[in-house]
Parts: sequence; structure tokens; C-alpha cells
Amino acid sequence: MQNNLLLNIKQFLLLLVSLWLISAVSIDPSTTGVTVYMIGDSTMSEKEVRAYPETGWGTPFAHYFESDVVVENHARNGRSTRTFLEEGRWDPIKENLNEGDYVFIQFGHNDEVQSKPQSTTKEEYQTNLVKYVTETLARNAQPVLLTPIARRHFDQNGDLVDTHELYSELMREVAQSENVPLIDMDRKSQELLKSLGPEKSRFFYNHLEPGQNPNYPNGLEDDTHFNELGARKMAELVIESIRELNLDLKQKIVQ
Repeated sequence: MQNNLLLNIKQFLLLLVSLWLISAVSIDPSTTGVTVYMIGDSTMSEKEVRAYPETGWGTPFAHYFESDVVVENHARNGRSTRTFLEEGRWDPIKENLNEGDYVFIQFGHNDEVQSKPQSTTKEEYQTNLVKYVTETLARNAQPVLLTPIARRHFDQNGDLVDTHELYSELMREVAQSENVPLIDMDRKSQELLKSLGPEKSRFFYNHLEPGQNPNYPNGLEDDTHFNELGARKMAELVIESIRELNLDLKQKIVQ
């Protein structure tokens, strides 16, 4: 009887030690499922059917990964770093972050236009970016900053106009000061548009003749938002950058 009791105690202690060892082992994000959270504006966001063919680059981006990667696109049209916070969109994301997750942060289009009610000052923009970064790191997740994608704005000489110069540089400063990865989509997309020129680059944005699409019966000339082809190309630039930055997430990209 006493021997059986001692045996049971030993087995119980072994079980406790085993459970402790399992809980103490750190999880390698490259070998387990991760969630990629996306926060930003209309250039990234999912679209309603009524907006088609407008497409955010976050839509095709989600299909470049293996099945154990979950991409949650929380970007919304018209949002800035400030209004995304004020509307309570960030807190639920922050609370759900787990070790090894990613947060892709791309704002600027609405922050920089001072005539818009959702705009931010230079100081506010950087303060908000730092908040997203530090609160992501506090959850042992990985923030990735992305400068805003270039507008297709060519001058009379056929030269591309830099429309994000100030706020892109502000984001670069935050990435450097906080020592976090930066995907410079402003520069990458500018290089792409310059290589294509004023005419060929039209095929990446929303240019519709009157009557061409029922969603836009009067036609559309939009050099900020992408069509499906443009969104896919921008997503490819992001995937390319993930590899260049050597993020662990690159191991989850479908080859």
C-alpha cells in the first residue's frame, strides 16, 4: 500500500515537472502559425463590392502565405494614425497580439493633408506611430512600418511628383529611432511608376470611361487607389521587401 502511494506521488511529481518544462520552452514563430495584422488606410483596406474595381493591396497580400498564416486586414478608408486610435480600432488588435505575430502599419495619405479633419501634425503623426510600435513590441509581436504608396502624379514634363516627401521621412525617422523594420513603399512605388512612365502606369490605377463600370457610371480618374492589377503589384513589392529584410515571416511565403 505504502509503495503504491510513493509510486503515485513520484508519477505526479514527474507530471508537474513535465508540464513546467513544456511551458518553459520558447515558441519559434517561424515553425508555428502566426497572425499578420494590417492597420492603415484605403490603399491597404478591403473594399465593398460597390467600390470595385478599387482594390487595396492588402487583399492580394493575404494569398501569398502558407495556410497557417492568418492575415487580418483592419485597414479602413479615410483613416489616419489619429482617427484609427480615436475610433477604438487599435485596442482590440493590441489585446489579441501574441508572441510572433506581426503588425503592418501604413498611414500617411490622410495624416498629411492638412485640409482633412482626420489630418495630424508632424508631431502627432510620429507620436502615434511610436505608440503602435511600442505597444506591439510590449506584446512580443513584431511591428513593421510602411511608408505611404506614391500617388500617380506626373508633371507636364512627364516627371513623377513626390507627394509624400515629408510624412514618409517622418516615418523613416521613427523606424530608425525605434529600431524596427521599415518597408519604404513610397520609394519602391515611385521607382515602379517612373519605370513605367505616365501612360503605362495608368493601368495600375482606376481610370474608367463613362459607362464602363456600373459602379462608376460617370467614369473615374483616380490616381491614388489601385485596381486589381495595381494592388497585386504593390503586394508583390511588400513580399519582396519581407525577403529583403529577412523577417521570419519570409519562411511562410508560398514559394
